[in-house]
Amino acid sequence: MPGLGTSFGRGGATTYLQDLQNADCILIQGSNFAEAHPVGFRFVMAAKERGATIVHVDPRFTRTSAMADLYVPIRSGSDIVFLGAIVNWVLQNERYFKEYVTAYTNASSLVDRRFKDTEDLDGLFSGYSAHGGYDLATWQFQTNADGSVKRDETLRDPHCVFQILKRHFSRYTAETVEQVCGTPRDLFLRVCETLAANSGRDRTTAFAYAVGWTQHTVGVQYIRAASILQMLLGNIGRPGGGIMALRGHANIQGATDVATLYDLLPGYLPMPSIARDEQTLSAYLRSNTKPTGWWANYPKYLISQLKAFYGDAATKENDFCFDYLPQISGDHSTIPTTFLMKDGAVKGYVVIGQNPVTSGQNTELIASAMERLEWFVNLDSFENETSSFWKRPGAEPAKIGTECFFIPAATVLEKEGTFTNTNRLLQGHDKALEPKDDCVSDAWFAYQLGKRLKRLYADSTDPKDRPILDMTWDYEHEIDAERLRGEPSQRKILQEMNGFDTRSGEQLSGYADCKDDGTTACGVWIYSGVCPDKQTDRARNRKNDGAVSLDWGFSWPANRRMLYNRASAAPDGTPWSERKKYVWWDAGKREWTGYDVPDCIRDKAPDTPAIPGASGMDAHSGSDPFIMQLDGRAQLFVASGLKDGPLPAHYEPLASIMENAVYAQQHNPDAQRFSRSDNPSNEAVDPKYPYVLTTYRITELSGIFTRYIPWLAELQPEAFAEIDPDLAAKKGIRTGEYVTIASATGEIEARALVSARMRPLRVGGRVVHQIGVPYLFGDYGFTKGDTSGAVIPLTAEPNVSIHEAKTLTCDVRRGRRTRNG
Repeated sequence: MPGLGTSFGRGGATTYLQDLQNADCILIQGSNFAEAHPVGFRFVMAAKERGATIVHVDPRFTRTSAMADLYVPIRSGSDIVFLGAIVNWVLQNERYFKEYVTAYTNASSLVDRRFKDTEDLDGLFSGYSAHGGYDLATWQFQTNADGSVKRDETLRDPHCVFQILKRHFSRYTAETVEQVCGTPRDLFLRVCETLAANSGRDRTTAFAYAVGWTQHTVGVQYIRAASILQMLLGNIGRPGGGIMALRGHANIQGATDVATLYDLLPGYLPMPSIARDEQTLSAYLRSNTKPTGWWANYPKYLISQLKAFYGDAATKENDFCFDYLPQISGDHSTIPTTFLMKDGAVKGYVVIGQNPVTSGQNTELIASAMERLEWFVNLDSFENETSSFWKRPGAEPAKIGTECFFIPAATVLEKEGTFTNTNRLLQGHDKALEPKDDCVSDAWFAYQLGKRLKRLYADSTDPKDRPILDMTWDYEHEIDAERLRGEPSQRKILQEMNGFDTRSGEQLSGYADCKDDGTTACGVWIYSGVCPDKQTDRARNRKNDGAVSLDWGFSWPANRRMLYNRASAAPDGTPWSERKKYVWWDAGKREWTGYDVPDCIRDKAPDTPAIPGASGMDAHSGSDPFIMQLDGRAQLFVASGLKDGPLPAHYEPLASIMENAVYAQQHNPDAQRFSRSDNPSNEAVDPKYPYVLTTYRITELSGIFTRYIPWLAELQPEAFAEIDPDLAAKKGIRTGEYVTIASATGEIEARALVSARMRPLRVGGRVVHQIGVPYLFGDYGFTKGDTSGAVIPLTAEPNVSIHEAKTLTCDVRRGRRTRNG
């Protein structure tokens, strides 16, 4: 999210899957699109049928590669070098979209004269502390007396973003790509020319990525690098362009939107923190409300959310119960919490629809940490490795004091609700059949738990119990709650997310109706508009008109399919070209119109000037397309919001097969290694582990759910490891034999699949072998095998605390591993 969010203003995909068919070129990197997202991949194939060029950059030749016009091999963990070199090539050859860059990005903004780049500090930016972490003071922009950013529209000032960008990426060259990525120089230059030739006024290129980019200790900066490149090429907010962030599950986007992350409230509103001055409502709003741009409306969304949470109990006099919200006191993400659990500082653990003992990293540490709990609850459709951690090989159940509860869960076919998919699209789905026996939906579990807690605390006079007692919790099903065994009403929940007028009870038509005086309640402001009245649920719309399809589901925000679509028109409001016409200014009607919901103020003319010193949207001109940003422009250089740099810089993975050839700084200086005896990891460059290991998913299996389906298990009967023929010959390994993959963290065994899909690369003057292992196996189900998580240490990227599972180092040998227990 921060990679896209800091670049453009929102953390979601900038485009939508159906629009990929309008692309002239699609670069797929960090994703095996065809296998991991096969339904959406049909739009890539539609683009190909229309003549688009498909480029796939990946360590492994996959089904996506087979469908691509150009397959480009790369060493896992070197993507910033690859992307950075394209940025350099585009700048040096002046193949960027000049009018777009000048008008719609912060290329002309002047950065603090004290700023020092990685070229000056050999891999670090100015402000880095010897104790770790950056002071961002020197990353800020120079400002005028009225607070606006100083600019140099000629782009010649050495302190302007454009010149900083040119200097920063100058060391990323085609030769560097060949030496660091292992990608042949001529093949890399073909990619550069292909992207540039398919970008500009009349042509557009789309990027698509998935967890192949995110699961790195520099994952956020991978996405930043792609964002910078798409800004330079002028592909954001335009049909056939954008960045498609491919989420790995039907509702991963929705789970993020409605705040499964510990540091966010629904709709990406930050959770209050004791690390900031946010202990009162007024202080919190000062901390998070932006003076200019759309985020100047922040108080409306937060106060409306508090009204949705606490109803009549939330009043202006008590700061709308702001004190009920928890205050973050540290990093409470999954990985640090696992260590706290292992150290006995966590009493209880609720796991819903997750299986961390196989899908996590250092899985033995996770399982042993659960032994220290007082109680544990697992809600799942099948017995799995997490629910049964206490009887894993080597465990001693008699010595484990954790009280375990397994709640049998309904499958997706046995419950109704909505999914929010990879392109921010809410789609309703019906229940196909009743849950078996005593299986319940996760919504039932949450609703009934809330009701029981309310009854439990009903007579309490303790102030700390008021958040539970005052919580709005009336979601009884409107049909027959008793027949439905207490299932809550999904419609009532979605209507509360949409929001309503607290006086009349009428639904809000959209988030623009939210107010900060307590007269509106809105659970998730970005979803407002999905239920604009009591009879309408736009998530259930199913009209496909073959074009933008505004009547198929509901896409947040405001049913807008393509974000930042004001950029699909030139500054004067006319389309960049007739062929790429999308949203434009209708001078006759004095409004923005087009094929989508305009991502701007509908009646704000393109020649409207920004008002100096103004607040909110008045500070933006009519030609500023990125309304969530302070200055209305896309950010090539990010002054705040990221912990590890305003620009992407190449750092090697924490465990690599080579020294950093770009900077002296070996790895991301703010990456978290968690060095402790129960989390052993390979050295930065460790001769005992000379091979690159990468992990991936496969179409036939998606974890515990599919491992219990016999015909899918038959297609993938056992865990396997892909090894290139040269390495197999060197090690005496044949297809079908058992091999052991080893790291300092642990060992796993798998069947060898000797395949040319894994190709040796020449990197830094030597041959590098890469091994691929699917991460979907475990001990339960009809198909079994070791989980790749057993050889991956727990590490974390500094911005979002995501693990590094896509690139590490290992050794491989013939034969089966040594068994425990």
